[in-house]
Amino acid sequence: MEEQTQNKQKTSLKERFKQMGILAFLFFFIKGLVWLAIFFGLGKWLKDFFA
Repeated sequence: MEEQTQNKQKTSLKERFKQMGILAFLFFFIKGLVWLAIFFGLGKWLKDFFA
C-alpha cells in the first residue's frame, strides 16, 4: 500500500512540473538565486561586522 502511495506522489509531482511550465520554473529558480544572494551577502556583512 505504501508503494502505491509513493508512486502516486511521484507521478503527481511529475505531472505538476509539466503543468507548471517553463515560466513558473524560471520564477522559482530566480527566486531561489535571490535568496542565496541575500544570505551570502548577509553572511559576509556579519562576518565583517564581528571581525
